[in-house]
Amino acid sequence: MAKSDKRVKVGMKCSDCSEKNYSTYKNKQNTADKMNFNKYCPRCRKHTLHKEVK
Repeated sequence: MAKSDKRVKVGMKCSDCSEKNYSTYKNKQNTADKMNFNKYCPRCRKHTLHKEVK
């Protein structure tokens, strides 16, 4: 079976150092906006805002 086109893989980029640290999946139908999470950045060594990128 093929994967659904509704779920896409997105990367999460640190807003301070601009390094891509995380990747996750999201449902495009339910979450049309870009996601923002407070996650730990190993390069900055602190919790920072991570924004969605393609």
